[in-house]
Amino acid sequence: METKVIEVDYLIVGAGPAGIQMGYFMERAGLNYRIVEGGSQPGEFFATYPRHRKLISINKVHTGYDDPEKNMRWDWNSLLSDSEEMLFKNYSRVYFPPAEALLDYMRDFVAHYDLKIDYDTRIAKVRRDGVFEASTGDGRVYRARRVVMATGVSKPYVPAIEGIELAEQYADFSVDPEDFAGQSVLILGKGNSAFETADNLIETTSMIHVASPRPLKLAWNTKFVGNLRAINNNFLDTYQLKSQNAILDGEVSRIFKRDGKYVVEIAYTHANGEIEQLVYDRVLICTGFRFDADVFSPECRPALAINDRFPQMTSAWESTNVEDLYFSGTITQQRDFKRSSSGFIHGFRYNVRSLFNILRKRYEGQPLPSQDVAKTAEALTSAMLERINKNSGLWQQFAFLCDVLNVDTDGDARYYQEMQIEYAHTVEFAGSGGYFVITLEFGSAVSDPFAIDRNPDPAFASESKFLHPVVRYCAHGVALDEQHLLEDLHSDWSKPCHYEPLLQFVRSKLAPQAQARAAEAASESMLG
Repeated sequence: METKVIEVDYLIVGAGPAGIQMGYFMERAGLNYRIVEGGSQPGEFFATYPRHRKLISINKVHTGYDDPEKNMRWDWNSLLSDSEEMLFKNYSRVYFPPAEALLDYMRDFVAHYDLKIDYDTRIAKVRRDGVFEASTGDGRVYRARRVVMATGVSKPYVPAIEGIELAEQYADFSVDPEDFAGQSVLILGKGNSAFETADNLIETTSMIHVASPRPLKLAWNTKFVGNLRAINNNFLDTYQLKSQNAILDGEVSRIFKRDGKYVVEIAYTHANGEIEQLVYDRVLICTGFRFDADVFSPECRPALAINDRFPQMTSAWESTNVEDLYFSGTITQQRDFKRSSSGFIHGFRYNVRSLFNILRKRYEGQPLPSQDVAKTAEALTSAMLERINKNSGLWQQFAFLCDVLNVDTDGDARYYQEMQIEYAHTVEFAGSGGYFVITLEFGSAVSDPFAIDRNPDPAFASESKFLHPVVRYCAHGVALDEQHLLEDLHSDWSKPCHYEPLLQFVRSKLAPQAQARAAEAASESMLG
């Protein structure tokens, strides 16, 4: 077989939403890139998943706002682009849209921007000898200086349980409720796929148990949209109102067959060590997915994290042990696992843009994008509030992505947008003087998010429980002081109760003594 070699600067593996989002930025910048996709269309994963074909990513068409940037706060499916035509609202008006609409959207997005994609191109092996060499089974070899893995979590995550091979995988079992008529079912896992499955089977099964070692977490409590969402929680009523179903907290140690049934041994988490054997007609695995690192040769195999489910990466989304190997998309949730939104389109689309800017800085000699701001307290405060009041990146990637205002400059201050908080403390301006880090964050968790005592006094803004701005004054990676802005029902932080406290905070940090303290902190950090 004749070998065909394709030389590129950037090889993007995977044409899902993250891969084509990166392709968009590279295409617009005129970079030498290629996307390879194992399937025959972009977003092949969504041709199968979710199994019940309803997305849990919201699509709010009517927001009451005209600002396209602000509207992205409630558009969880669109990719970032410069086209009004390429918004997901043009493909579905449904609040929880069908997966087929996302497939149509991605196909048109690729065509609209003429992205360079090779379909039906499955990478069999990635080696490295100076440059990366990604080979296919049909004689093609892609030689790339840098690789961006945007393959998602393509392999099922299977818990280490004796006899787990007897259970049925989420990818394989029937979604027709009549196929479960009169049967007792155990579902392993307590994520949305588990409860989506349970909800589908309530009407036909005789009994459903949903089990995992840890207690159920609700998205409205944790603010993590990957925890159980309201759209999938009908099952909770059937448990609490004594309708034969149950949620079990316990460690399943083994599964075996007896008399045509499945016997499941479980050690309960909250029952003084009680171990019980329960009998079911079916056992279903709904425990999620993992990153597939098997294609990498040993010399460039990335380190893994979180039960080997995700690649381990730096704050620049680069492999911790393989230089020039980067990650994009849902696998970037390793950096904010179950804390923010990197596992979902509405979160990782901003990660992709940030990674693109980092790649341009490292390899193309382009500085991180920034804007000049007059170095006065009034101008700096207004710049922060303008972004806080309309941006979508900090809104979606709360407590994870930040804006940075560098005031350690000879002339105007410099405003940088959307980078990982940890990364912000590593770039050049973090090494001297002072800079402001701007985030949106939720307050501390409460037992009942629907019964919260609130204090409307701006002096107690740090006690805010809902999403609100936090501005920190930092030097050399160290936060020296912080200012919270009071939470607001309409997320409008332009009122005097927000502007005045922030103005006073900024003004105090521009004072000579504050600047001297920042320089001293930087000096101490370097000496340390």
